[in-house]
Amino acid sequence: METNHPRLSDLKRKTDFDLVPNATERKGIANRLGISGVKKLTFKGYLIPTGKADWELHALLGATVVQSCVVTLDPITTRIDEEIVRRYLADLTEHTDEAEAEMLVDDTVEPLPQYLDLALVMEECVALAMPAWPRVKDADAVEIVVTEPGQTPMTDDDVKPFAALKSLQEKLKNNGADDA
Repeated sequence: METNHPRLSDLKRKTDFDLVPNATERKGIANRLGISGVKKLTFKGYLIPTGKADWELHALLGATVVQSCVVTLDPITTRIDEEIVRRYLADLTEHTDEAEAEMLVDDTVEPLPQYLDLALVMEECVALAMPAWPRVKDADAVEIVVTEPGQTPMTDDDVKPFAALKSLQEKLKNNGADDA
């Protein structure tokens, strides 16, 4: 896959692209994403000007990724087929204020870059489309309890709102049974 970083100001009309990373490039993507592998990957679409300086990217992302199950560590293969739309706006500035950033609802809108790294956009789209917590179908739930040495670990039941009341109720029942 050749490096594809079009300078958007040099483009004047609709521009097609078709990225198909080779095995070595897919291995690098898998390493950067922290997954077991990327079996197949294509990113095909076009850039089209909108207005005087704005651009839209329309693409089809096709990928087959292999991740480890978060419970069993068994490999899980996931097929991804997604339509991707990104809008790059010249008048949009980066938000540094957290409150303003949270108000930006349209996650397809980004500030217009000088150069657009299509391979990076493709990789980001794969990362966003993969399952965040891949699990094999019949994986049992796992409870992890961690605490400092010598301390009693807190369980999920301990943090439930009525756990203390239930514990008190059980204690009162048991004390009442001793009196009988």
